[in-house]
Amino acid sequence: MKYPWVDEYLLQKKAVQRDFKEEWGWYRYQIGDKLFAAICLDEAGKPYYITMKLVPANGDFYRQQYPDVLPGYYMSKVHWNSVRADGEVPDTVLKDMLDEAYDLVLHSFSKKKQAELLSGEGETHA
Repeated sequence: MKYPWVDEYLLQKKAVQRDFKEEWGWYRYQIGDKLFAAICLDEAGKPYYITMKLVPANGDFYRQQYPDVLPGYYMSKVHWNSVRADGEVPDTVLKDMLDEAYDLVLHSFSKKKQAELLSGEGETHA
């Protein structure tokens, strides 16, 4: 994978939990019970997509700018986008996309729940 830093980058964010969905072959990154990103593995266990939730207009923008950004793999093609793990999307752009995914899902919670999540109550990294 061209982006070996993704796992560490996502896990350093507050309230992020990671699990492995074996039947899908996905490392899932969630805030509370809401998915915001995933690393999708092929049958050999090698990453082939990094999938994240984005505002539809931003997802469209990235798809037009980078051939390695595709509609979300096995997800809603409107809200989810996938980056080829061996692609040519610059690290800074992928970080921006992952940051947006995190912020989008974090801000979908009530202000009270956001404060609880960010305070570290119940925070775990699998």
